[in-house]
Amino acid sequence: MYLRGFAVWICIALVEMVHGILRAKLLTPRVGDLRSRQIAVFTGSFLIFIISYFTILWIGPQNAGDAFYIGLLWFVCMMVFELSVGRFAFGFTWKWLFNDFNLFKGRLLALGMAFLVIAPYVACRIRNLW
Repeated sequence: MYLRGFAVWICIALVEMVHGILRAKLLTPRVGDLRSRQIAVFTGSFLIFIISYFTILWIGPQNAGDAFYIGLLWFVCMMVFELSVGRFAFGFTWKWLFNDFNLFKGRLLALGMAFLVIAPYVACRIRNLW
């Protein structure tokens, strides 16, 4: 189950990378950086839900706990990926990276990450898996 969950996370990461590139190229010039990031949290969460919905049967969680652990796996993998790529590939400072999680400044990435944790559970409930 966890290996399949990890494989799905790779798919999520690839989709989110394309999503981020499209956001930066198409949306940011029109609405600005902050607003484009805010919008992208919701569109990205929708993409994560679609992937979750269509792959959850293949992943095969047996109960709510399993679905939650898959969500935690996705969260940990995404945090490591986001922070590593941002810091070491793009050279952003840690302060700049963690600023994206600051809800008090209108940054909504924390909400997107929270949705990433619950997405497998939500997909299971909608699909009436248990």
